Amino acid sequence: MSGFGWIWLLFLSLVLLKLVMAHGLEWLNRRSLAAAAAHPEGTPAGNFTPDEIAKTVKYTEAKSVFSQISTTYSDAVLVIFLAVGVFPWIYSTSLGALGESAWAEAAFLFAAGILLSAAELPLDWYSQFRLEERFGFNKTTISLWLLDMLKEFLLSLILLYPLLVLVLKIVEWTGAAWWIWAWLTLTVFSLVVSILAPIFILPLFNRFTPLPEGDLRDLLERLARKAGIQFRTIEVMDGSRRSTHSNAFMTGIGRFRKIALFDTLLDQLAHEEVQAVLAHEMGHLRKKHIVKQFLFSSVKSLLGLYLVSLLLNQSWLVEPFGFQTGQLGPALLMIGVFASLILFWLNPLMNSLSRKYEYEADRFAVEILEKSSPLIGALHKLHKENLSNPTPHPWYSAFYYSHPTLYEREQAMKRIRAA
Repeated sequence: MSGFGWIWLLFLSLVLLKLVMAHGLEWLNRRSLAAAAAHPEGTPAGNFTPDEIAKTVKYTEAKSVFSQISTTYSDAVLVIFLAVGVFPWIYSTSLGALGESAWAEAAFLFAAGILLSAAELPLDWYSQFRLEERFGFNKTTISLWLLDMLKEFLLSLILLYPLLVLVLKIVEWTGAAWWIWAWLTLTVFSLVVSILAPIFILPLFNRFTPLPEGDLRDLLERLARKAGIQFRTIEVMDGSRRSTHSNAFMTGIGRFRKIALFDTLLDQLAHEEVQAVLAHEMGHLRKKHIVKQFLFSSVKSLLGLYLVSLLLNQSWLVEPFGFQTGQLGPALLMIGVFASLILFWLNPLMNSLSRKYEYEADRFAVEILEKSSPLIGALHKLHKENLSNPTPHPWYSAFYYSHPTLYEREQAMKRIRAA
């Protein structure tokens, strides 16, 4: 193992570099908002009242400090688990219980994921019941929070554990070309889940009720007809059971597609603004962003699995961490660990594509509504209701924002109407 000391040095260096960057980005973001709050004239913060910007500053600062603590904690837990041999112990326990089989390898990966998630529970609890509670967002009870976790665990056990077993069996069955067959399996699984999730999974967590007949429903149905979009139903989701944050989304494929509106969204926006938010979501569909993202994700998965196939039997990847070469589950775990550390630096690239799609969806909404004011008004209200930072630092936005900033979106929409 001593001959592989360099891999520990590389691992710790990657952890430290990511941690330093994450802390630096949080500091830059807090500094950017503080500067805008002190001199709001000519900045997006100028659209906020003094009380609104003061509360936004406090919320952003609280979330930023919490993010620094949670990132440091999560990285420390991972390093400690690897250093003291927690994962090799889990692996040997899995083999002892299930023998040398794909079921044991999958059980190891599943148990490792559960353990890392369990280590995050104190942070999740604090975020929900202290931080969000302090700013009036939390509506979740302890019992509902625990029930959600139980449901998520059972769903993972029912869906993801057998999927892991199947993928590992494919590695055994198909030889060197396993990564192609595994990719096909994962792609089909993703498609099936996309169809079934709105019908069987989402209702396990939230109650969906049809949007009542009336002016808003008529407005949204006319919009859908104008956009050429068919859907099964328009439903209201009881998001207020957990939070006052709001959203809207379209889910499902073909005749299973449904439009879902958070009840909090209906409380916060005027009918024309709800229409504008939905027009934006329809823009994603009409511009084929969902299909493009799926294809892009599939290509990434194919490339990723090919790289995994090249690394599976590399001794330097597993032996320094207490495993043996040729052990499939441990190799996949360590590939995942290193991949997460490296992919962090690609966030700006991934987010740039997402932001491009957001601009296109905004343009679709403005063009189909023939005005920009409803969507701009909706975004301003949602930013204020959610205490969203109106002036994030450009670097922070690049790493963490999948959407353009409020100011960037507003300016882009105004240019559309001026053109």
